[in-house]
Formats: sequence, C-alpha cells, structure tokens
Amino acid sequence: MAPHGSHGSSGSADDSPSARTSVDVHAARVDAALEPLRTRALESVELAHALGRVTFDDVRSPIDLPPFRNSQMDGYAVRAADVASAPVSLPVVAEVAAAAGAPAPLRPGTAVKIMTGAPVPEGADTIVPVEDTLAANDYVSISRGREAGEYIREPGSDLRAGQAIVPWRTRLASRHLAALAAAGITDVDVIDRVRIAVISTGSELVAPGEPLGPGQIPDSNGVALAAAAEAAGADVVLHARTHDDPPQLAALLDEAVALGAELILTSGGISMGDHEVVRELLEPLGAVVDVLAMQPGGPQALASWPGLEGTAAVLVVCFPGNPVSSQLSFELFVAPALREIAGLPEAGRETRVLDSAVRSITGRRQFLRGRRTDGGGVTTVAGPSSHLVAALAASDVLIVIPEDVTELAAGDSVETWEL
Repeated sequence: MAPHGSHGSSGSADDSPSARTSVDVHAARVDAALEPLRTRALESVELAHALGRVTFDDVRSPIDLPPFRNSQMDGYAVRAADVASAPVSLPVVAEVAAAAGAPAPLRPGTAVKIMTGAPVPEGADTIVPVEDTLAANDYVSISRGREAGEYIREPGSDLRAGQAIVPWRTRLASRHLAALAAAGITDVDVIDRVRIAVISTGSELVAPGEPLGPGQIPDSNGVALAAAAEAAGADVVLHARTHDDPPQLAALLDEAVALGAELILTSGGISMGDHEVVRELLEPLGAVVDVLAMQPGGPQALASWPGLEGTAAVLVVCFPGNPVSSQLSFELFVAPALREIAGLPEAGRETRVLDSAVRSITGRRQFLRGRRTDGGGVTTVAGPSSHLVAALAASDVLIVIPEDVTELAAGDSVETWEL
C-alpha cells in the first residue's frame, strides 16, 4: 500500500475526465445504500443521558405545570377586596415558604407573608409584592391595591397535563431537559443512533502519541472519522486500525458486525497500487471501486460484509487514506444522511465572495480549504493537496469549485460548506 499521505492518488490507468465517475452518481449510489438505515427504532434513555438525543415522538406532561397555585413574587398573600382601599394595614398571621405542605386557609382581613414559589393559601387571590409594603409589629402596611390574580401562577398556566412538552424529532438541549424534569419525567424515548464502526488501514499507521519508527505516521483518520460520525448523530461501536493484511481486516469487519455495527467506514486501501488491502479483500466480494471526478478524494468504494446468521449484510463505505480526502468524503457522501436520520439540521451551505483568484482542474469538482472573512468573503487556506491536514484545521469552510470551472477571479461568488 502507498503511504498514508498518498492514498488519494487516482491510480487510474485512464485519468481523463470522461474516465472518472461523477460525484453526483456516487453520492446517489451511497445514499441509496444508506436507505435501510433511515427506519429507526426507539430507545428509552435516562434524562441524565438524553442531552443531544432526538425525540422519537411527542413527549407529553403527566402533570400540570405548575402543579399547584404558587406565588410569583416575594410579598404578601391577601384578598384583593381587603386591599382595594389601599393604603391599608393588615395583621400578618403566618408565613409561607417554598417547601412541602399546604398552608392554612387565609382568613378575611389578614395577610400571609409568602416567598416566591410557595403555595398560595386557600382564600388568597392576589400577591402584593414586598416593594409595595412596609412591615412592623406583626402588621404590614400596603401602599397600593392589586387586582385578583396578580402575581399568582395558576396550575397548568405553563402547560396542561397531556400536552406536549417537547415535540417529536427535537434534539434535546438543556432547556428541554429542564422542562421534562419539571414534569417529573425520568426517561425519554429517543431515536436510536446508527451504530458505526471506523477502521483505518495502513501498515504505516500507529496510534496517536506512540513513538514513530521509520516510515510510520499517527493515525488521524480514525480519530477524525469517529468524531465526525458522533457529531452527525451516530454511535461509534468500534474504532480500530489494521495493517495491510486482508485476514486482519476481515477479523475487524467480523468484530464490527458482532458489535452491532450497521455501517462500517474504512479509510485507505482502495487505490490502484500494490497492497491495497480494502480493495484486495472486498473487490472479489462485489465491491464497487471507483475513481470520481473530484479533488481531493478521487478513489471511493462501496461494499458489504456478511452479517450475523439470519441478518442482512452490513454496508461498508470506503474512503481514501489521505486525511483531508477521508474527512471530505465523509461530509460529502455519508454525513447528510446521518444528520437527517438523527434529526439534526443540515450543515451550513452559503454563497460567499472570493478574496483572491483560484484555479481548478478541468472536469473535476474541487474542494478547497477556506476561511470566512468579513463582509461575506472567503479566502483560501494553503493549497489543494489532500495531505494538508493542518490547513484543514485552520479552515472553517470548504470552497466548492464546479467541474466545468477552471478559473475564478477575486470577487466571484462561490458555494461554501461550513466545517
């Protein structure tokens, strides 16, 4: 196999534009293969672990919110009729804090000191804020009257029992969890995540942080693809790497299936050189191995691996080994479907204006690394080479140059994809 930094070469005997498959054809091919994953089951998770998950159905409240009449203010609970002729002085006969228990009913002509959130005594129909009062010697002087209902939160004034707190296909944020907890809900039904295995291939790869021997490089693809899959709403059940050894790769594919993976992503091993382990193992089994009219990321493959006995085969989507190529390929071919399945919003796409001229290759859709600038502009970051992973880290968008465009001037409009 070629070094990890050069897996993105086309390796095609005929590298003319007409010999390459269009990006759209392969995208449709992958999208169709992902179709079975779109039908999801529900999974019940504890509220403490539900952040970021997407609701399977409407989540309805079992109780009224709030569940009882309570005070909106610190002040005094009174009868509106007793303060209608304010200023007035009333005896303070009790105090009610925000705590368990029901207060005694309020007698006419009296007041009860009350705290925010505390239950309103039966008989009281308004709250006088503490700012409008002066207390002394067990009496409270009230400077202005209040209408019945002021500063009282009635049961169900926020939400009635049986109404939806959170609608279906909502990605749960902290504000949603707060409302669910307020209703006493401890578990919520969410869409189960697509289970993904990520396998990096290449005898040159070592785990990040391990000492590097001659010809060795850290495996960035595995880290990036696993993180990208999780960001797209998937659950990574296996993150592994293999040498350029077909039996070792086959063992990892079997392990992925045993762990319940519904989709397997590989990087590297699909070019036209020697020791292309993914191609060597999967092409005889019917894998579609292709070279696309794009840069970076030309080599692509689509395959399947036998499932457990009595289950369907598992889809394998194979990306090039160059780190930029693999990340771009995921964003282009897999991420949109995963985000849709997970109920996440689409990645940002917008038109911006080039700060400087760019060139592209005839017949290839090019994806340049870029950074947004003020006023709706965008500037390129480094060159187009697919090994420039640091340049990708310094970027916040991809600049998309269509296949039929070879030159663009400063000031021309381009499509950009948010990273």
